[in-house]
Amino acid sequence: MKLVIGLVAYGDSSLKYFSKTLPALQAALSFLPDNNFLVKIFDNSEPGDYRNQELIATSYPDFQFLSRSQNLGFARAYNILIRSAKKDGATYFLMLNPDVLLEKDTIKKLIEFLDGDGSISSACPKLYRWPFPKNPEHKIIDTCGLVLSPGLRFSDLGQGKVDDGSFDNLEIIGPSGAAGIFRLSALLLIATGKAGEEQYFDERMFMYKEDCDLAYRLFLAGQRSACVSEAAAWHDRSAADPGQGFIATLRDRKNKSKNVRRWSFVNQHLLFSKHFSRQNLFSKAIIIKSSLGMFIFALFREPFLMKEYYSIFTNIKENYKNKDR
Repeated sequence: MKLVIGLVAYGDSSLKYFSKTLPALQAALSFLPDNNFLVKIFDNSEPGDYRNQELIATSYPDFQFLSRSQNLGFARAYNILIRSAKKDGATYFLMLNPDVLLEKDTIKKLIEFLDGDGSISSACPKLYRWPFPKNPEHKIIDTCGLVLSPGLRFSDLGQGKVDDGSFDNLEIIGPSGAAGIFRLSALLLIATGKAGEEQYFDERMFMYKEDCDLAYRLFLAGQRSACVSEAAAWHDRSAADPGQGFIATLRDRKNKSKNVRRWSFVNQHLLFSKHFSRQNLFSKAIIIKSSLGMFIFALFREPFLMKEYYSIFTNIKENYKNKDR
């Protein structure tokens, strides 16, 4: 199997996009030179919600539908999809959010790029913000891939900027979780856990930051990534860069649910504890400063986060016992 495309669906959150994104996916697949691909959709909808399953069975019978009748989270659902792709003998795995609208040649260009450069282990399209503007000269970038700054600070290259070509061909450490294609051989290098239950994404990260962790672990394993700027897609991001400054951060967090804030808070600390020992002194100092700032922020602005320190310290202990994880 040349390619497996994996999507994770979430009740209404996916259904409101599928009328646009699934036809676009089908159109993109029709541009591939052969039928050597599979589409797999894992349903993370709540128990009793079968609407995604009914839509796929009725309108897309060639797509494989997987479900455990509960929301397993982003990381665990994608691990199931990747293990399934491995069993199918896939060369490439394309991770795709339901709210990503592909152009017709997006997948074709991604595969041609990886086929043409064996030194690259993962790649992403250039994602623009949804809804796409009527005037193509005013395309706003959502992400050109993940970049890393000292202190384990991950960000999306070019996010919020008008696309003038200045972000093309810049170095990234990996794709955003919204859309990225991976060589299965590279994912196998960083897998943890016993056979049949391998983890590629860290399942302690229910949602948020898991793509940063995966990208960084591939980077540490010597794997290279790239943004294929000629391959375009559109993304309706729910967690975009709020802008600069403390006030912008407060405004952005106020619009997020408590669950989202909990996941982001815990998973950022998990990233710190997993990879702290690999950082230089400068980066470690930034991490310590950031951790202290997050504690003070939680204590005075979002005290409901304080109880999450139990999970944070549990993760630190687990990381210490499994230093090579």
